Amino acid sequence: MNYLVAVLPDRIQAEAAYVALEKEGLPTGQVAILGKGYKSADEYGLIDPNEQARKQARLMATWLVPFGFAAGFTFSSITGLDTFAWAGEIGNHVIGGLLGAISGAMGSVFVGGGVGLIFGGGDALPYRNRLNAGKYLIVVKGSDTLTRQATRILRQFEPENIQGYADPNTV
Repeated sequence: MNYLVAVLPDRIQAEAAYVALEKEGLPTGQVAILGKGYKSADEYGLIDPNEQARKQARLMATWLVPFGFAAGFTFSSITGLDTFAWAGEIGNHVIGGLLGAISGAMGSVFVGGGVGLIFGGGDALPYRNRLNAGKYLIVVKGSDTLTRQATRILRQFEPENIQGYADPNTV
């Protein structure tokens, strides 16, 4: 399955592009307008990369923080380090466990997608930003031939951006 996304500046151009695609015989079930008054990004299924990164980081944290605590506690026990004399033997092991848990939390951010959350990434976020700015998206999904035909038609409307994608989940 291929996707074609065109960014148009206003509703009138988006509707004119939709009508042109319809006149050329593209199935209306495979063409969608996203924007104010039409489908939202969430209704269409445009994934919010920030939400996905948060979810993945939380999932990783549920495993890495307890394992980090256990690893830090065990390391402190095995090595017998007396880093904090005021804490005593058990206190040093607990502090080692807490430091291990902090390391696990950091690992969940870096491995779980938090880096993408912090620095941004993916194409869905720019499209969401354009929708928030009042722009409209025309999305065509279908075969390679269909998206090529749609590209030819949509170029007449001089979109701000036009981008094709291949769905990695289909072969």
